[in-house]
Amino acid sequence: MAPRFDFSKMWAKNAKKGGGTPVVVKMENPNFSVVEIDGPDSAFRPVEKSRGKNAKQASWVLLLKAQRFVSLIASLATLLWSLLGTINKRLIFRQGVAMENGKLGRARLLFTVIRVFLVTSIAILGFEVVAYFKGWHYFRNPSLHIPRTSDIQGLLHVVYLAWLRFRADYIAPPIQALSTFCVVLFMIQSADRMILSLGCLWIKYKKIKPTIDANSMKLDDLEKSDYEYPMVLVQIPMCNEKEVYEQSISAVCQIDWPKDRILIQVLDDSDDEGIRWLIKSEVADWSQRGINIIYRHREIRTGYKAGNLKSAMSCDYVKDYEFVAIFDADFQPNPDFLKKTVPHFKGNPQVGLVQARWAFVNKDENLLTRLQNINLCFHFEVEQQVNGVFLNFFGFNGTAGVWRIKALEESGGWLERTTVEDMDIAVRAHLNGWKFIYLNDVQVLCEVPESYEAYRKQQHRWHTGPMQLFRLCLPAVITSKISAWKKANLILLFFLLRKLILPFYSFTLFCIILPLTMFVPEAELPSWVICYVPIFMSLLNVLPAPKSFPFIVPYLLFENTMSVTKFNAMVSGLFQLGSSYEWIVTKKAGRSSESDLLAAAERETKMINQLPIHRVGSESELSELNKLMEHKEVASPLPVKKANKIYRKELALAFLLLTASVRSLLAAQGVHFYFLLFQGVTFLLVGLDLIGEQMS
Repeated sequence: MAPRFDFSKMWAKNAKKGGGTPVVVKMENPNFSVVEIDGPDSAFRPVEKSRGKNAKQASWVLLLKAQRFVSLIASLATLLWSLLGTINKRLIFRQGVAMENGKLGRARLLFTVIRVFLVTSIAILGFEVVAYFKGWHYFRNPSLHIPRTSDIQGLLHVVYLAWLRFRADYIAPPIQALSTFCVVLFMIQSADRMILSLGCLWIKYKKIKPTIDANSMKLDDLEKSDYEYPMVLVQIPMCNEKEVYEQSISAVCQIDWPKDRILIQVLDDSDDEGIRWLIKSEVADWSQRGINIIYRHREIRTGYKAGNLKSAMSCDYVKDYEFVAIFDADFQPNPDFLKKTVPHFKGNPQVGLVQARWAFVNKDENLLTRLQNINLCFHFEVEQQVNGVFLNFFGFNGTAGVWRIKALEESGGWLERTTVEDMDIAVRAHLNGWKFIYLNDVQVLCEVPESYEAYRKQQHRWHTGPMQLFRLCLPAVITSKISAWKKANLILLFFLLRKLILPFYSFTLFCIILPLTMFVPEAELPSWVICYVPIFMSLLNVLPAPKSFPFIVPYLLFENTMSVTKFNAMVSGLFQLGSSYEWIVTKKAGRSSESDLLAAAERETKMINQLPIHRVGSESELSELNKLMEHKEVASPLPVKKANKIYRKELALAFLLLTASVRSLLAAQGVHFYFLLFQGVTFLLVGLDLIGEQMS
């Protein structure tokens, strides 16, 4: 009830205190009347509603209300029309940004769904308005039939029983069969990981390391003559690497090797003229310091990195060199890199490749880099080391390795048929009988992607190329002269198990079957498949990087969500879809650790003091060099600190998988409904986030 304000009593009380003297207000203006107040009743007596009103005033009031109603309707219509126009522009036209046909089709589909939803909502609203004016009020019109609770319960009971029979007879059996198949694949892959981990423990226990021939050159012997050092060609392929070109060229130019026994090739595929000028300036700078370095640029970027390396190997002067070392644009080798790798070739004529390990300068930058560090540490510490020690074969990582040029030529050289040219040349060299050596204690600094978009594109290429290569090289593997067990290792383990089966069962089992068990409990997965085995395998993956142990749960969940991208890439490569030939250079941030920067500055200062600048060019060449330096100073941007990001879609999907696992473990305690409700909300959040991402 609304509060009552009785001013008459209050006024009477005050008047009584003042002696009850009446107040007279006189106005000299004759247009105003004089009001005499004798007491509270005369001032606050209720006035009749009809008093002081006429027909003209009532008409104006009605017109004013009608005008407000029309304005409200017009505002709502304008707002709805502008909303539809904005959605149309952002989803279909993307405000002038060019889109691919596939993205345009998805945008049109999403806009169609939103439009159907809005039209349906308006139709329902119109029906409610008509029902209101017709007088169809459920609780006011006794002629309307109101369904009883028992009627609704009976209908729902019949529908639910029919759904249970259909689910148990037709939906659960195929899901159960598929889940059993995926569980078998999961156990096979887990056994492979277990064997690799045991092999790594055996290597650590026995302290097995690749050895150098006793007659090869020693690192501490500084009085050796130059003719004992083999000729080494160093290649740095790059494409629009504005952030990292300078530190990479600087690190390679400071490698400790006789200057007349080494040649550095900067292989630039950049299509940005400004970046090309910057790289030319850096090469000219080091050339003026006496470094044997040259700059090569291709006008047409055919074959991507493979085409770039193939073009560089076709130069006439390459025949004078015995080995070639390859470093991607973000790699920073130590000065003793060649002295730790090249000696492994001497006395081992069957060795075609010596691969070093990667180390990451930005592994602690954000959560994404920490999770990548876990994966790559297991890859290098366990997979590469075990395969190198026991099989003398592993996949070339594309960089931080030294090849015997003879092995490259006899294996067919660089081919442009896939996006994993490094794995391609490694498989062909293995089929020709060449052996590989992996050095786990020789590390080369590099970067891992710091953004999810760059990481996703990198993983797409890394999982598409192996399937392309498997289709192309399968006949060559079958008809090769290597032993049967090496053929089985290539086909069953190297390609099928680790490149095809892993993304297939991970996506199918944990991203499709596991959420479906929420709605089809007849196909329930056992708890050891959902919880115990994945946690145990995750512990094995984290062992090579023990400092990453606190991130084991995010790692487990994020790897399951990334299986969507990996499965899509695997299917694209296996069936030769359009995206299988897509090559996008992984974006770098150009980071270096503080100790590395100090050491590099010290080495560079020492080298400048020891090596005089040879200015043997003409005045025009010197002026051109000065222009290059000026352009470099102007175009070099200041480093920008990137903030850490949280990716809502991936985290929401990760929590979805987590709740599905916990629900499966606690279903017997009667909390099935609550986890089902929580997962439904999570599904809704994922959908809303996807729509928001498309509209942004």
